[in-house]
Amino acid sequence: MSYTVNASILLTDLPVNDRPQAVADAGFSRAEFWSPFPTPTPNDAEIDEFVAALDRAGVQLTGLNFYAGDMPGGERGVLSQPGRAEEFRANIDPVLAIARATGCKAFNALYGNRVDGENPAAQDREGVESLRKAADAVAAIDGVVLLEPVSGTPAYPLKTAADALAIIEKVDRPNVKLLADFYHLAANGDDVASVIEDHAADFGHIQIADHPGRNEPGTGELPLERWIDRSYELGFDGVIGLEYKASQADPFAWLPRERRA
Repeated sequence: MSYTVNASILLTDLPVNDRPQAVADAGFSRAEFWSPFPTPTPNDAEIDEFVAALDRAGVQLTGLNFYAGDMPGGERGVLSQPGRAEEFRANIDPVLAIARATGCKAFNALYGNRVDGENPAAQDREGVESLRKAADAVAAIDGVVLLEPVSGTPAYPLKTAADALAIIEKVDRPNVKLLADFYHLAANGDDVASVIEDHAADFGHIQIADHPGRNEPGTGELPLERWIDRSYELGFDGVIGLEYKASQADPFAWLPRERRA
């Protein structure tokens, strides 16, 4: 199996544009990022600097999040929020610019928390329309939009694979797929083994962290290797995103160096 380092949850002691080199120094050749910019509309110079950092390190960008709001402040996307969905839509062109410069094909679209006083059905209509716009835009580069169940945020409405798949069905675009984060699914009490059996061939991406703790594989109780192997057996053919919080000085000590690149 092949791995890609989520350099937004790992290597956080470094500036964003220093992280690709740290990924390479650790023996990996692929990285994914949450949105690397604080606004939905970074300027050309900011985009060029990010792309140049990847090029210098020889690291392939495999995944990028669309703008998701103030994630440290608890936001988990804006695409379904009336009054803020335009921020998501404004971010589509910068994401496409990065994609064209790097060859990245996978784009995570965090759905957004429910907003007090807003009708959930209205939010879902907004969300479906935003996802359609993103899917149609990235189709031009054979890209895939990923929709992810998330744990730890009660206001985030997509908690199980079924929740996300219901929205994906409404979007009705072939390039919108489930992001199966085994940690989030397990933390929310989903039956991960059944999700794999039923949907692995259609996963757009897999991310891993152990549970409890959201730390390195082997620090918790999840049968991550078994789940990954079964996903490949059933037709998943992508890379595995390492999206966990480091609990030790070397966050990659669990993985022999010869298995990283």
